[in-house]
Amino acid sequence: MLEDNLSSSERANYTKLNELLAAGRWQEADEETFTILLEITGADKRGYLTNQDIQQFPCHALRQIDQLWIKYSSGKFGFSVQKRIYEQSGKDLMAFADRIGWRVSNRWQSYNELTFNQNAPIGHLPGGGVVGWLAWGNLRDDLLYRVSACNI
Repeated sequence: MLEDNLSSSERANYTKLNELLAAGRWQEADEETFTILLEITGADKRGYLTNQDIQQFPCHALRQIDQLWIKYSSGKFGFSVQKRIYEQSGKDLMAFADRIGWRVSNRWQSYNELTFNQNAPIGHLPGGGVVGWLAWGNLRDDLLYRVSACNI
């Protein structure tokens, strides 16, 4: 069940994400997810997230985004899926990235090399929008910590 206690601006953002995910437009949904993170933290003007942005990100917003990804991917993608795989990988970013397909043969994939369809490895998405989480290991760690702290 998706949460309904959202401001109208947040609901509009989630509506677009909902539509993209429902249509199976995975790359656009990934980019929209990053846009939502930027807008909610107020980082949209600078175009990137900081560790502080992630640490203060509202739990209800993370939960909403995660629920949409889980729903439309049949449980294959989402922050909670990534958190589970990260924990199963001993919280080792390299092992995590290898397992979800962000690293292949010990080489980090560029954002354009990600797989934006249902054939992607479990946990492959969201990947962090055009800039990608791939290059931002410390932010990914912080995001996964925040997901865990929010009990998602």
